[in-house]
Amino acid sequence: MTSVGDLDTAGPAASTAPGEMVRVPGGTFLQGSPDRTLDWLESEGQAFPRDWFTDETPQLPVTLPDYLIDRYPVTVAQFAAFVARTGYVTSAERSGGSMVYSDYWEIREGACWHRPAGYGSGVRNRDDHPVVHISHLDAEAYARWAGRRLPTESEWERAATGPSYRLWPWGDTWDPGNANTAEWTGGTFRGLAEWREWWSAIHAAQGPVPQTTPVGAFSPRGDSVDGCADMTGNVYEWTSTLAHLYAPETRCDPTIHLVMGRSRVIRGGSWMNFRYQVRCAERLYGDPTGWSNFALGFRCAGDAPAAGVEHNGR
Repeated sequence: MTSVGDLDTAGPAASTAPGEMVRVPGGTFLQGSPDRTLDWLESEGQAFPRDWFTDETPQLPVTLPDYLIDRYPVTVAQFAAFVARTGYVTSAERSGGSMVYSDYWEIREGACWHRPAGYGSGVRNRDDHPVVHISHLDAEAYARWAGRRLPTESEWERAATGPSYRLWPWGDTWDPGNANTAEWTGGTFRGLAEWREWWSAIHAAQGPVPQTTPVGAFSPRGDSVDGCADMTGNVYEWTSTLAHLYAPETRCDPTIHLVMGRSRVIRGGSWMNFRYQVRCAERLYGDPTGWSNFALGFRCAGDAPAAGVEHNGR
């Protein structure tokens, strides 16, 4: 079994790693959500209280240099190549299972990147889908092998929202045809009861099979201004950033306070979510010590080469 520490020599040179990257121009942008967005969320009648979203406030100016970020989430085929070259064993495989949702979240025995619904399932015909059941440790191991790294939370949000604030990568008007969310497959839900009916029907027919789509399936209409795809929906994505509040005085849901300084920030929402949980500024959090689930993947980032230096990405 290959350990994380072995991968520096087990992997190929960075130039052979697959995956198209885009260059995001440096500059200052406002990270987080303005109060008007929280007012809108309250007025929408969605299931979560205001304190669930206050960790997105206050908006703060963040200055970044030019950097590179994957155009797409890492796919099943890309992760399979990594495993084939290194012998890497994921956190889910080592622990014997990973989280799936049936009527509730549970650890499904055998669930992992190549058995996304547990024993009896597989990834045939899913080579171009984003890989799931990826822990933070797994994502870091792949990124290191590929000569890249995980994006910071700020890099991820800037690549999603562009240089100025917007709710979703394409703008402030929701369009269910622009991203793989629950509303693309199930229509507009008026509450959690309708969402549960939608998921129960899928689960009854297919089991807990991730409802992912091929990366880039919603391009270019769902892309960000810098050309990044699938930053809304499809799969949640890890970042390298340790959970923290933007301002120490911010009051938010007690469960959010509990993860500060412990979890890593997750961005983007997934195929399971409503439009409210797939916004550019929405923040979620995950245990970085081995936790994974059937809607969680990642994309990589990297430092931008100097002007005039070629790179194997876009």
